[in-house]
Amino acid sequence: MSHAFPLTLTWQGNTLDPDFSRNAELSNPAHATIPVSSGPAYKGDPTRWNPEDLLGSALATCHMLTFLALASKVRLEVQAYEDHAEAVMETVDKISRITEVRLRPTIRVAPGTDKAKVVELFEKAHKYCIIANSVTCRAVMEPNVVEN
Repeated sequence: MSHAFPLTLTWQGNTLDPDFSRNAELSNPAHATIPVSSGPAYKGDPTRWNPEDLLGSALATCHMLTFLALASKVRLEVQAYEDHAEAVMETVDKISRITEVRLRPTIRVAPGTDKAKVVELFEKAHKYCIIANSVTCRAVMEPNVVEN
């Protein structure tokens, strides 16, 4: 079974100008347009999403949604989830890559919830996360489980 996820990336400018615009638009008829650029270190607009942001966001979002689906399946009540994720880029021998994405969610659960079970499901979500299964960078998981 396969699924396609089409997108359109549009850019206009002039690369003969060394300060050419790195700004572009990422779109799909079914979604809101996302203004994108390169990171500020690469002459991009810091107010726009860059590819490194989007990679970290994709992993964090996919992991959260997989975790929530698993929690729902076993009837574990999660009431809120807030992740302060971070993608880490390193450059070695002039080659840059995202080497890890750190997931640091605060997971709010119902009083009396088994926190060890929450952590177990959080770790299990990594196995089923489509984005985690698609990238080669390391995913570092540091969940903080809090009862409401």
